[in-house]
Amino acid sequence: MTTARFDRAPGDQSIATEQEATSSGILVYSIGLVFALILTAISFWVANTTLLWGPGVPLGLAVLAIAQMGIHLVFFLHITTGTDNTNNVLALAFGVLIVLLVVAGSLVIMTNLNSSMMPPGDLMDMQMKY
Repeated sequence: MTTARFDRAPGDQSIATEQEATSSGILVYSIGLVFALILTAISFWVANTTLLWGPGVPLGLAVLAIAQMGIHLVFFLHITTGTDNTNNVLALAFGVLIVLLVVAGSLVIMTNLNSSMMPPGDLMDMQMKY
């Protein structure tokens, strides 16, 4: 019995196709690893150099961190905008929304608590009275 090249059930892969997928997967992971290592090395350089303007260092590290997250999402978690990844992209967007809400809420609470704190001078006077 002869089998045609395209006469396969969905998900039924031949050995040659599995080997191609494995070598392609290793290449994608290797490229991601190289990019991640380069961004990590640049981050350490930015944090330890005096060549950059001091107040710009945190901004540079934030940009490099966002780039690092993008590398991990694309190369390691395989989250793309393809039609088969719609649920992954929606889950990622929902997760980012929750994290942003938690961070923003925490900043609002900390700012409010900071303005409600008693000044240290008044606190010292209160301790001396008792």
